[in-house]
Amino acid sequence: MAKIMRDQITGMNFHYMHYPFEYFLDSMVRYGFKNIELWGASPHFYVEDMSLSDIRRVKKEITRRELSVVCFTPEQCVYPINLAAKENQIREKSIQYFIKSAEAAKELEAPMLLVTPGWGYENENRDEAWKRTRDSLDQLTRAAADLDLTLVFEPLTRVESNLVNDAHALKAMLDEVNSPYLKGMIDTIPMALANEDFLDYDRILKKDLVHVHFIDGKPEGHLVWGDGVLPLEKYVEQLSQIGYTGALTLEYTSYQYVQDPDAAIEKTLRSFSTVLEIDSM
Repeated sequence: MAKIMRDQITGMNFHYMHYPFEYFLDSMVRYGFKNIELWGASPHFYVEDMSLSDIRRVKKEITRRELSVVCFTPEQCVYPINLAAKENQIREKSIQYFIKSAEAAKELEAPMLLVTPGWGYENENRDEAWKRTRDSLDQLTRAAADLDLTLVFEPLTRVESNLVNDAHALKAMLDEVNSPYLKGMIDTIPMALANEDFLDYDRILKKDLVHVHFIDGKPEGHLVWGDGVLPLEKYVEQLSQIGYTGALTLEYTSYQYVQDPDAAIEKTLRSFSTVLEIDSM
């Protein structure tokens, strides 16, 4: 059984939002990261405000530090982005936002772009909102094919979406879109809330599970290992058991970490140190 490797642990800039982007990059180097997942939002990297030269400048800073972007994750869980929007103007704007994000991902040499399902109105037929998300993904996968980019589709909690909250719904959407440019991923928070684990995802998705957000929770929240109650050591064992070789991104969206983001990374790495393979991938 192959163990999870240190270089699979991937830093993310969300909880560094109150520091300059260059500070985040320097911290990743200082703590021995090779890979990052780039959260696309102001003030670090909001695609709607960036020119091509701005994107290339950021890429240059990343490359200069010998870091690689494994996934670009544009902010999409808050207004006004919603791939399932009933209003055509909102949905079309959301699609164009992701196409622009896909083009930015290509410039960053990131192989993956993270996409979420959006949400339908609670008092409408769920099937109608489901169809709108599927149609939006159909369009985005065609754009991804042109860029040779993989869309990684993330289930959300029931508070965030009424469409895709577990492995079965994720699999159903992947099957309906039926594109090699759309794959599945998981965040440990919605996984835990759905009473699932990585063995469930491996059984249902098999090779279509290509990306992971690895965080603690109570069970909600995006917390540092040890600040929540999730069985993260068990999860590491399961990931090793299924032979997972992709990234484990530290997506800390709780604002309790923004004042001292380095401390959050240090605590995480101490927790990981007992379960990781020492050698790099």
